[in-house]
Amino acid sequence: MPEPKCPRCRKPFSPDDTIESDGYAIVHVDCGRPRCLSPEEYVFLYVYCWDHVIAECAACAQRFRQEEFGSAPFSISVYLCRICQSDLTDSVRAHLLACSTLPDDLRRRVQEARETTGRLLKQGYQLLASGDLLRRELQAARAALQETVRRRPKRH
Repeated sequence: MPEPKCPRCRKPFSPDDTIESDGYAIVHVDCGRPRCLSPEEYVFLYVYCWDHVIAECAACAQRFRQEEFGSAPFSISVYLCRICQSDLTDSVRAHLLACSTLPDDLRRRVQEARETTGRLLKQGYQLLASGDLLRRELQAARAALQETVRRRPKRH
């Protein structure tokens, strides 16, 4: 079964990828880092979470504040542990979904956006599977028709 792929990088989408609309197409926000935070998540971090810990590294048990990632406010950041270089994106995202300084409606919208993305990708996979099944059924019907035509007695 074919998988839905990003038209920019040709890599299959994953439910954890951050995607956006580009005209009629769905694409990765950043093809080099398909699981990066969305632009809205970056803004929420800088507006609501600048003054406290936003990530914890499971590998080396270090905790990090936003300013320790060394990027300017509102710029796209890579969340890597400064000690062991582990990717902390999942930890940062988990923080956003649980942070008490983020207003409830924003936190709910972040969660809903992630769930909607996963649901839409799942529906995309289902549509591709249905299309693939219909294509195979069509090919089988054509082959049967051709076989019937081939076996039919010829008239003189």
